[in-house]
Amino acid sequence: MTPDQTMPAQTMAQRADALEEKMSRELDLIFVKSRLHTWAEGDMSPGGSVMPLIKANPNARVSMGDDPRLPAMPKAPTLIDFFKYRFGPSMHLLQSARHAVNGGMPEKMVLGCLLHDIAGVGFIRGDHGYWGAQLVEPYVDEEVCWAIRAHQVLRFYPDASVGYEYPESYVAMFGADYKVDDYIEADYQRIKNHKWYMSARMITVHDIYSFDPNVHVELEEFTDIIGRHFKHPKEGLGFDNSPVAHMWRSIIRPAKYL
Repeated sequence: MTPDQTMPAQTMAQRADALEEKMSRELDLIFVKSRLHTWAEGDMSPGGSVMPLIKANPNARVSMGDDPRLPAMPKAPTLIDFFKYRFGPSMHLLQSARHAVNGGMPEKMVLGCLLHDIAGVGFIRGDHGYWGAQLVEPYVDEEVCWAIRAHQVLRFYPDASVGYEYPESYVAMFGADYKVDDYIEADYQRIKNHKWYMSARMITVHDIYSFDPNVHVELEEFTDIIGRHFKHPKEGLGFDNSPVAHMWRSIIRPAKYL
């Protein structure tokens, strides 16, 4: 390389991959990203074999247990543990739940507001209402689960009777000409006359007013409500053999190889 030649600058993703590779060497662990992760970066290349990495470092092994790069989880983790050690900043959810309390909502629907974006903060953003409802379905009241799922749809539809307007932030993010997918419209037609419509609608109402950066809410405000209305399995979330246990385990160990 001549003096006036320079190496091309690394992208943020390349720097992150390089750091991850360095950490893997130091830990003698190999962390493999899921295909969803690589697709989200526009990478359609087939996943590479880990064997060349193992040959380069015979002491290395692919990660099949807890990830030492992440905070350790208790043996029988609770919902509060997931908020503390996996979900990261969740102020929007906490603000939404407090707004519901101040609005006189029943406790179980306060819990619904606390959990309505749980998939977005801890699992996956796309269709997060559907994913979130599935995550909590074995542990909450049926109406709460239905409302979390339905809020995914109702946030795109105004309701003047409760003062809910189409969010201005959606215009900024998606464009003024954005149209919902056909499945969202089809679900709206089923939801709008459902007996629990207003429960889901109230999640959107308390959702829209919960983006104040100057308001701080502590998770401990909702400890009692969680205790009364979230059915914690004694084995811990992810280890109770429920139909969604594997989803909670994926949040605990997002880089587990198999």
